[in-house]
Amino acid sequence: MGFGFSSQYGFHALLTLIDCSQGNLERILASIAIAKERGATLRVGPELEIPGYGCLDHFLEGDTVLHSWEVLAKILTSEETMGIVCDIGMRMWMANDGNYRELRFFTPWTKHRQWEDHYLPRIIQAVTGQIKVPFGDAVISTLDTCFGVELCEELFTPASPHILMGLDGVEIFTNSSGSHHELRKLYTRVELIKEATLKLGGIYLYANQQGCDGDRLYYDGCAMIAVNGRIVAQGSQFSLNDVEVVTATVDIEDVRAHRAKSSRSMQAASAERYHRIEVAFALTRGKFDEITEEDSLSLTGNSSVDVRFHSPEEEIA
Repeated sequence: MGFGFSSQYGFHALLTLIDCSQGNLERILASIAIAKERGATLRVGPELEIPGYGCLDHFLEGDTVLHSWEVLAKILTSEETMGIVCDIGMRMWMANDGNYRELRFFTPWTKHRQWEDHYLPRIIQAVTGQIKVPFGDAVISTLDTCFGVELCEELFTPASPHILMGLDGVEIFTNSSGSHHELRKLYTRVELIKEATLKLGGIYLYANQQGCDGDRLYYDGCAMIAVNGRIVAQGSQFSLNDVEVVTATVDIEDVRAHRAKSSRSMQAASAERYHRIEVAFALTRGKFDEITEEDSLSLTGNSSVDVRFHSPEEEIA
């Protein structure tokens, strides 16, 4: 594929957490517009970015679900979402310790590598013309690559979804997170993301909520992009910006070269298969005869960045 198929992958972190209507909608659309302006073809937002993560028992109210569908319909009809893939994912493993009580509000999908038809509400049917969509543990296959989703807590589990996905050919992993700040927790996130892509090979896009939830937690953002065990882009950990977009230009062939090992191939040959949802869209751009030296130099995935860790004293302050 070479440099002609290099592409930008942009994602962002939002600040306001409990605002199910106009506020979050405006921030989501703004982030998509910025990502597209920078040439991104895949955009990943934080967990529960439409209603906000900290709704607590409001998640059990019908109005929260209804208004979230209404916001999604507005996003789908917006010009900003044309020509870009936007990720809103689901989860199989819930966080239910410490400050998290997700099992109070949600039920995880427990059917590994299985999917079923989900019938859409009429407000979405009117926008997309679809009656139903696939729903479950599957991956997305585009014209040029394959990407899968693991969310927040799943990165921290021993059998993270990215392991079996990567062995089945998934090259890009997205993580929409709602991870609150703890002293030195960022170091753990960075090491887990680096290890996931170093041993397995792949591109990892991590987006996190950023800001206070109106209760007692602060979500510390720090969106990241990693390639084959290297952090190639990092966002801020403590910011007052409403929208923050982090992008990187990477060559998907770097992932395929990294995976060209016989031991990895033997394990991949026996891995169980995921259902692939085919999308007639290419994340890569350009043609072979259009690639210049400047294009090669613009690949941020060719180098790594020094991860910014605040000192304990700065974090406490």
